[in-house]
Amino acid sequence: MLGGVAAAAVALGVAQLAAVPRGATADARIAVGASVIDLTPDPIRDGLLQTLGSGGKLFLSVAVLVGIATVAAIAGSLETRRRPVGSLILALAGVLGAAAVLSRPGATALDAVPAAVGALCGVLTLRFLIRRFERAPGADRDEPDAGRRATLITVGLLAAGAAAGVVGSLATRWAASVAGDRAASTIPRPAVPAPPIPAEVTPDDVALPRFLTPSADFFRVDTALTVPQLSRDAWRLRVHGMVDRERVYDFADLAEFEVVGAAVTLTCVSNPVGGELISTGMWTGYRVSDLLAAAGVHRDADMVLSTSVDGFTAGTPVEALTDGRDALLAVGLNGEPLPLEHGYPARLVVPGLYGYVSATKWVVDLEVTRFDRAQAYWTRQGWAPRAPVKTQSRIDVPRSGQEVPVGPVTFGGVAWAQNRGVRAVEVQVDDGPWRPAQLGAAYSDQTWRLWSFPWRATQPGRHTLTVRATDNTGATQTPEEVGTVPDGATGWHTVEFSVTAG
Repeated sequence: MLGGVAAAAVALGVAQLAAVPRGATADARIAVGASVIDLTPDPIRDGLLQTLGSGGKLFLSVAVLVGIATVAAIAGSLETRRRPVGSLILALAGVLGAAAVLSRPGATALDAVPAAVGALCGVLTLRFLIRRFERAPGADRDEPDAGRRATLITVGLLAAGAAAGVVGSLATRWAASVAGDRAASTIPRPAVPAPPIPAEVTPDDVALPRFLTPSADFFRVDTALTVPQLSRDAWRLRVHGMVDRERVYDFADLAEFEVVGAAVTLTCVSNPVGGELISTGMWTGYRVSDLLAAAGVHRDADMVLSTSVDGFTAGTPVEALTDGRDALLAVGLNGEPLPLEHGYPARLVVPGLYGYVSATKWVVDLEVTRFDRAQAYWTRQGWAPRAPVKTQSRIDVPRSGQEVPVGPVTFGGVAWAQNRGVRAVEVQVDDGPWRPAQLGAAYSDQTWRLWSFPWRATQPGRHTLTVRATDNTGATQTPEEVGTVPDGATGWHTVEFSVTAG
């Protein structure tokens, strides 16, 4: 069994080293992990996301390695009893790894070579270990230290394979990194800057999230197992499909368009009621409507299929990109170039839509088409093709289970209804009447709104706090509890807290 694991380690290590000249597209480890993410059922993937956050991808990566080790151990055991079944299993694993590589966007036949070479080395290693330590007829079965030497050689090969894998992974990451490219770049000054943010957007006397989320704290949800690396010089954006003139832009070409600054709140459709997959940023970029107008969109087109450099796709209504909202090809966040993990060098930002239908990171392609002709990544997996953000609210203070002292206390949280705006927030303590919360100043319909609620705790005991919001159309968020699939969760956020005498 250990021999099989050692053979797999050698296979992975050799494949990782052989992939260095070709870069991340030839990395079988990434390709297999990405395929696992693609094939993971939505409830499991969403559960990992909500429970582990961005650590869910690390969990899946570790799970893939554990799965490979398990299969390799079985292959090693079978090779000793039913040769060459174990070798065939390792060879099949290599074929699957090569297929995973070829399934990634931009991959060529050469990118599959490292996986094939690694699998061959793994098979040879397994056969070497089995034959080297298989006792021949007539051999001295009491030869001292034979078992120890077998174990040492096997462990040595396992360690060498693991070390090669680590070195290859680090070398690939170092060679492909565009961190230096980002550090050397600047973002253009907006010709149409966002209005200044008044201090009144944040209520007093309660610790709430900052109105603008620091870039380091901005939520991240995407399908990329590792962050794609794309430099400004290599970046191109193709606009094609149902247009009069196909256009291909590089960064120099974007100078013909007006630069815009806009504060926009983004929300993930996987955000449960009361969840934290929501952030607000100050974005800098170019109006998508200007890029589309330069290409000449056909009147019967109703969807733009955006594609990331890693193959992710999102289908966005043409109307949402051209109706005057700040739908941007964003190149900056909070006054700096986009962070690598948030789409550097360019991404889409569309107010009022969940990210899975609009917020394509590392965007390289805009195909103007129709909803009845094309499906995006998540739509093919059963999510709604159109997904406007639903009116929602959240309690940040108190946290569930928190203790507060007898006397005056201020609760608070956030509410959002992007592209409609929040008109009112109401709070209910236990089964009492709904009471209006105090709202921070409204900045725009495209951003969240912070709220506070002063309350006096008169005696110790347990209580519940519930919140609901009303948007500027007059619609109050529904109390009906619905999960995130297929187009976002609904329900009222409720927390339990305790009042203590101390």
